[in-house]
Amino acid sequence: MIASSMASLKSLLVEALSVTRDLFRIMIPIIVVVKVLQEWGVIGLLADPLSGIMGYVGLPGSMGLVWATAMINNIYSGIIVYASLAPQESLSAAQTTVLATMILVAHSLPVELEIVRKSGPKWWFQALMRVGSAFVLGMILHHVYAWGGWLSQESVLLIGVDPGAQDLVSWGIGQIRNLAWIFVIILGLLVLMRLLSAMGITRLLIGLLGPLLRVLGIGKEAAPLTIVGMVMGIGYGGGLILHEVKKKRVGQRDIFFALSLMGLSHSLIEDTLLMMSLGGGLSGILVGRVLFSLIFVFGLVRLVGCLSEKTFLRWLFTAREGDGGGSTKACQSMPSGIPPLRSNQ
Repeated sequence: MIASSMASLKSLLVEALSVTRDLFRIMIPIIVVVKVLQEWGVIGLLADPLSGIMGYVGLPGSMGLVWATAMINNIYSGIIVYASLAPQESLSAAQTTVLATMILVAHSLPVELEIVRKSGPKWWFQALMRVGSAFVLGMILHHVYAWGGWLSQESVLLIGVDPGAQDLVSWGIGQIRNLAWIFVIILGLLVLMRLLSAMGITRLLIGLLGPLLRVLGIGKEAAPLTIVGMVMGIGYGGGLILHEVKKKRVGQRDIFFALSLMGLSHSLIEDTLLMMSLGGGLSGILVGRVLFSLIFVFGLVRLVGCLSEKTFLRWLFTAREGDGGGSTKACQSMPSGIPPLRSNQ
C-alpha cells in the first residue's frame, strides 16, 4: 500500500516536472524579452496605431496603451497602466467593460502564442483570431450598450494599484515566485485530474458536455484539458495539451479547436474577478465573452471541416513527426450532427 502510494507520488512529480519543464522553456526566454522591450519603450510604439482605432469601440485613444501593454506583457501590467490613466478619462461602466473584455480575449500573446505554436496550431492564425475577435467583440458590446443605454454610470475602480517603478531584482524575485506557483498549480491539477478520473467524474462531465463538445469539434481525449484551460488558464491547459501532444494522445483537429476555444475564453474565474475589480460588468467579461467564443468556434469548426488535410496542415497546423493524419476530403472531418457548408462548384 505504502509502496504503491510512493510510486504514484513519484509518477505525479515526474509528470509535473515534465509539464513545467516544457512550459518554462517557452515562458522564461519570452518573459525576459518582453521585459527588455518594455524597458526600451517598444510597447508604447505599438500603442500608437491602436490609439487611432479605439474610437470604433467607444474608447478614448489613451486606452490603446492599456490594451497594448496587456497584449505584449500581461493583464496585471495592463491594470497598472489603466489605474494610472483612468482618473483622467472618467470612463463609464460600459466603456470599462468593453476594454476589460478585449483584454481578456487578447493578452499575454508572446507567451501564450508560443505555447500554442509548440502544440501544433500556426501562431499567426491564433494571433489574428484573438486580436480580431477582441476588437469585433468590443464593437458588438459597445453598440449593444449604447443602444440599450446600459452601464452608463461612471466606472468605479475597486482596487488600488501602485504604478511605481519596480527594480530588476524585485521583478526577478516576483517572476521566480510566479514560476514556482505554476509548478505547484500544475501538480495540483494533475492530482485533481487523476482523482476525477478514478471517481468517474471525468467520464460523467464528458458525457454531459458531449453534445456541445462534438459541435465544437473537440474529442473526448482533449475535453478534460480544455475544461482545465478554460477554468484555470491557457498556460495550464495549453501546458497539459503540450504534454499530451508529445505522447501523441490527442488528434490534430482536437488540438486546434481546443486551443482556439481556450484562446478566446480562458481563466474564467481568476481573470473575470480581476476585471470585475476594474469595474467591468459580467454581461461582457463573462457572459458575452463565453457566448462569443462558443459561436465563433462553432463557425470555425464548420469552415475548417471543409478544408482538406493538406490545406489544414499548410495554413493552420504544423504536423509533428508521427502524427496521425485525418480526412483528405473536404467536409469529412465534421463532428456528427453538423451539416457541412455547401459549395457552389
